[in-house]
Amino acid sequence: MRFASCILLILFFVFLNQETIAQRRGRNLRISNYRGNIRSFANKRYLALGGGINTLNYFGDLSPKSTIASTDLSFTRPGLSFVLEYKYAPRFTWVATLLYGTLSGDDFESADPIDDLAKYRYIRNLQFRNRIVELSLVGRISLFTNLGTYLSRPGINPYVFVGMGAFYHNPMAKAPETDQLGNPVPEAGEWVPLQPVGTEGQYSDAYNVKPYSRIQISLPVGLGVSFRLNNNLDVGFEVGYRILFFDHIDDVSGHYVDLGALDSPLAKALSDRSMELNAIVSGDARDFENVIIPNTNPYTYISIYDGNTYDVYGGFGSEHPSNIRGNSSDNDIFIVTSLRLTYILGGTFRNAKFR
Repeated sequence: MRFASCILLILFFVFLNQETIAQRRGRNLRISNYRGNIRSFANKRYLALGGGINTLNYFGDLSPKSTIASTDLSFTRPGLSFVLEYKYAPRFTWVATLLYGTLSGDDFESADPIDDLAKYRYIRNLQFRNRIVELSLVGRISLFTNLGTYLSRPGINPYVFVGMGAFYHNPMAKAPETDQLGNPVPEAGEWVPLQPVGTEGQYSDAYNVKPYSRIQISLPVGLGVSFRLNNNLDVGFEVGYRILFFDHIDDVSGHYVDLGALDSPLAKALSDRSMELNAIVSGDARDFENVIIPNTNPYTYISIYDGNTYDVYGGFGSEHPSNIRGNSSDNDIFIVTSLRLTYILGGTFRNAKFR
């Protein structure tokens, strides 16, 4: 009886040992076949901080042509950005970006007076500058997967990104010396904010035009590529569109209004600039001789709102359904090209233990 009990006890321990070995083999087999998922990647996540230099380009009502790819490269303006990256999954990274930059446009510089389409914008003679401060959060999807830690990330990795952003903007223009009535403009030569002025009748009781907000939503979307410099440093290059949901980043969208309905000399001076003899910024003489547009000769009208007499170009500067100041059917867009450097702070992974 005692011998039988010993035999049973020995067999039990042999079975337990074989079961343990089988479990270890199964676990090792699963590890060898592991392909990665978000839960198992949790201890390999990491943060990275960085900064970049950017260039900004604008597409809107003051672009050379009415196509989405049209932008005046001479108005490329610099910008700065600060980024915080969080590697969340083998191919996915959250990226928060604070961007500061300038957009700019000028009909005198971008519109050809002898071009059949651009000559209308040349006569319009509007101009703007807009300082942008944007905070965005995008999801970045890389082409190549990294199942390990940041130390095993690819040397080159293309990616696409899409997200949401919010930005503050403040379009401005350089004020002329005089208004349409020949009166001196107190702000002459100064860069003045356009939103509070209401150049398209936003603050006039005569028109039902709502002022636009200086805080807007953007949809960043684009592509880029990152290059590994060493264990902790990456350099990246990307091009991103900012798709917008409004048409006033240049303060131009609707129709001309009766200048007499505007409530300040500054609003009148900035609303219609077609009669100015010189370019707004450069001061160069404007070419009126080569601009041939039917029914655009200067004419005089008496405002029904204030009784004053105003000189404007036909089709510009006065209240009429066909006097279009901007194209409200297409929203504005701006493009951000970035060169950035990021430093990886390290992850939460633990070294593997072997037994």
